[in-house]
Amino acid sequence: MDIRKVKKLIELLEESSLTEIEIVEGEESVRLSRGGHIQATPAPQYVMAAPAPAPALGSGAGPGPAPAPAPSQGSSSALPPSPSQEESVPQGEIVHAPMVGTFYASSSPESDPFVTKGQQVKEGDTLCIIEAMKMFNQIEADVSGTVVAILAENGQPVEFDQPLFVIR
Repeated sequence: MDIRKVKKLIELLEESSLTEIEIVEGEESVRLSRGGHIQATPAPQYVMAAPAPAPALGSGAGPGPAPAPAPSQGSSSALPPSPSQEESVPQGEIVHAPMVGTFYASSSPESDPFVTKGQQVKEGDTLCIIEAMKMFNQIEADVSGTVVAILAENGQPVEFDQPLFVIR
């Protein structure tokens, strides 16, 4: 499925009151959901460092009988890393991760990275690959310009909407 279609679906989900959307095209399917409870559940499945936090989430959910404070805490704990990351991010157009997965800067370990800092890119150029559920998804530039920052490390997990690149 084309990443631009996925991005459009994300925009539609954000602009609507829907909490979940699933689209099937032939053999490909995409399911997007939002909300503190829904996003907290898939994270341990995709993030390699999640097994340690999973018991903490479970123990935090047990003592907290009120579900409303738990998402609030999840939202507030998710918000501080973003502003601190954004404070250290150079000015420019930020390319965000459209999904949870593993960031790869090149198509194989022996290959050169798709882009490097200071490189000129055109709209539609491949910037990286994110592996999610054994599928490799090419992430393309939304704008033309110069890559001024690469904010993710090769082989490391990335979260949905995490800043990956800055293009100016």
